[in-house]
Amino acid sequence: MIRFNSAPLTGGEAVYMQQAMANGKLCGDGPFTKKCSEWMKEHFQVNHCYLTTSCTHALEMAAYLCDIQPGDEVIMPSYTFVSTADAFVLRGAKIVFVDIHPETMNIDERLIEDAITEKTKAIVVVHYAGVSCEMDEIMEIAKRHNLRVVEDAAQGVYAWYKGKALGTIGDFGCYSFHETKNYTMGEGGALLFNDIEYRDRAEILREKGTDRSRFFRGQIDKYTWVDYGSSYLPSDLNAAYLYAQLEKAEEINERRMAIYNYYHEHFECLEQAGAVIRPFVPEYCKHNAHMYYLKLKDLETRTAFIDYLKEHDIMAVFHYIPLHSSAAGKRFGRFHGEDVHTTKESERIVRLPMFYNLTDEQVKYVTDTVLNFKGF
Repeated sequence: MIRFNSAPLTGGEAVYMQQAMANGKLCGDGPFTKKCSEWMKEHFQVNHCYLTTSCTHALEMAAYLCDIQPGDEVIMPSYTFVSTADAFVLRGAKIVFVDIHPETMNIDERLIEDAITEKTKAIVVVHYAGVSCEMDEIMEIAKRHNLRVVEDAAQGVYAWYKGKALGTIGDFGCYSFHETKNYTMGEGGALLFNDIEYRDRAEILREKGTDRSRFFRGQIDKYTWVDYGSSYLPSDLNAAYLYAQLEKAEEINERRMAIYNYYHEHFECLEQAGAVIRPFVPEYCKHNAHMYYLKLKDLETRTAFIDYLKEHDIMAVFHYIPLHSSAAGKRFGRFHGEDVHTTKESERIVRLPMFYNLTDEQVKYVTDTVLNFKGF
């Protein structure tokens, strides 16, 4: 069976994990945690980067730092993973879903302003498949209405918008290093921001509500409980695994792009025949080949296609069930405007195997098998 995903292995992970164990510092903010954060600050040109236990936790931190209060409204797409909404629901927010662009599956920035009310506090954008939302327009809307912008860049590590790294454009950016992502630490994430105004609160929040970070910098002679917080620090063992991959980030990116481009070239004939729609990447984006998907005619065709691939030992998957149609989505949110594209497009999309260690032979087999499907 060709798996849909497999965590990347570069060869250095075991070496660095052994070093982490030898350091005797396995808890949060050890040497490798700091190395990962410094690597991201340098490569993505961002002032502050805090490794977390997950992208979910990075989003929770962002919601707290945005000062979301019960009754506030937060605008986001319905086509996203549950964590995007959960982080703000936990703060008591009402989620306001808006429709997406069918081309990119990203939030339609043209619909955001009409969804803003006096209760709106933030806009949360999701860079689907590592393809950026239209950030200039979104940032202008936020500026006009004095709103915070949170980038859910879970899929956007090492992807860019007009030369800026995704996750560094809004007030806060949230990365995922889950095993399904381009770079992984098993479970993990990161919170990024530029404004120093948020640094002290972010450190306290991440350190269980204590001023422990200031203590370790020698700024105070003892640390204590000073504010709300939780335990968002990952183990340094996890960070050691991630650091080996960050050192090979360009190599991993090049391999994923080669797979993506092979798929894209060979499926052009299917798109020309009207059988599928291939991914679309706007000119202002530099994506990271996080995934390769095809859009089929309808739900019935997709189901038959996935079954066909499974019969040929290929695992393909789909996502997401739109949040606004779920029980929790109905309870904690509402859809503003008309659902023209979200549900329709979600029922057509299927993701093909895409990971760093996928061999050329496997890529060719997947491609040939797709091309031989008779049910388009």
